[in-house]
Amino acid sequence: MNPKTDTVQSSAEALRYPWEQHPGPEEVVEVRPGVLWARLKLPFRLNHVNIYLLADGDGYAMVDAGFGNEETIEAWTRLFEGPLKGVNITRLIVTHSHPDHVGLAGWIVERFNCPLVMSQVEYLQSVYHQNRGTEERREAQRLFFRRHGMDESLTEKLLGRGQDYLKRVSVLPPSYRRISHGDEIVIGTRRFKVITGGGHALDQVMLYCAGDKLFLSADQVLSKISPNVSVWAVEPDQNSLGEYLASLASLTTTLPYDLLVLPGHGVPFYGLKTRIKQLADHHEERCRLIAEACSEEPQTSRALVPVVFNKHVLDEHQMGFAAGELVAHVNYMIVEGRLTAETKDGVLQFRTT
Repeated sequence: MNPKTDTVQSSAEALRYPWEQHPGPEEVVEVRPGVLWARLKLPFRLNHVNIYLLADGDGYAMVDAGFGNEETIEAWTRLFEGPLKGVNITRLIVTHSHPDHVGLAGWIVERFNCPLVMSQVEYLQSVYHQNRGTEERREAQRLFFRRHGMDESLTEKLLGRGQDYLKRVSVLPPSYRRISHGDEIVIGTRRFKVITGGGHALDQVMLYCAGDKLFLSADQVLSKISPNVSVWAVEPDQNSLGEYLASLASLTTTLPYDLLVLPGHGVPFYGLKTRIKQLADHHEERCRLIAEACSEEPQTSRALVPVVFNKHVLDEHQMGFAAGELVAHVNYMIVEGRLTAETKDGVLQFRTT
C-alpha cells in the first residue's frame, strides 16, 4: 500500500462542510465562481430547501424553484429586488416532483419567460400530484393505509393534513424540455452530465460537472439527514428502497472522491462516498430493527412504525412519511427474502424468514 496515496484518499473521503452557516433569507452565497446558493423556508420540520443558480450566458440557470405558497413568492421577490436584482433566469431545471422543488415552477417560468427542464417521469409525476385529489384516488389511499394496519382515525388524518403538502404547487407550465439519464447539457462554460436515480423520487435529476468537480445531488444524497424513501398507494408493491440503494451504489462506482456536493437540503459538503456509505448503513440498521421485531410474531406496518421511528413524536405530516418509508423497508425486505408477508383480516403482517 502506498502511504501517500492512502493519506490523500482518506482525506478525500472525510466529510467536510466548507459552509457551516447557510445563506440568510435575503442572501445568496457564491460557492464557486458563477455558482450561487440560496435557501428558502419550508413550513414543516424539514424547514428549508436549497436553490442553486448556475451562470448561463447573460443570466443564470435556476435549479429548483421552492414551495408553492405565498411566503416563498415573497422570499423570491425580496431576493430579486435585493442580491439578485437584475438577474435573468435563462431556464429552470427542476430535479423532481416534490412540492418543495417544483412548487413555484409555474411562477418562475411565467416571471422570466424561460423554459422548464425536467425528466419526463418527474414532469408527469408533478402533473399527477396536481390531479391526485379525486375521490377514487383518496379511496385507493385509504385502502392502502388500512391494509398496512392504520386504524380509521389515523387513516383520515393521513388523508387530510398528512397529504396536504402535495397540493402546494403553482400551475405547471403546459410544456417542458426533457432531460434524461446520460445526457450532457451545457450551462454557461460548464458541461454537466445528467444522472437520474429512483427511491426518493421516481427519476430524480442530478447534475455532475467533471471539469469543475461539482455534483448537484438534489435529494438523493443529503449532507446530514436521510432523504425520505417511501411507497404509496399508486404503486403499493414498489421496491423504492431497492431502487434507492442501487442508485447510491451506482454513484459510488461512477463518481470520483473529491467532489463538492451541493444537496437539496442541508449544507454543501465533501466526502460523497463516505456519506453514501452512511446512508446505506442507516437503511440496513432499520432493516435489522424490523427483522428483530418480526422474528417472534408477525407485525403490521403500523406496529413497526414506532420500532423504527422512535426519536420524535410524529404529527400527521411526519406520520405519513414514516408510514410510507416503513412500507418501503418491508417491501425491500420481501424482495430480498428477509421477510414474508401474510394477510389476516385484510391487513398485511410480516414475519422474519
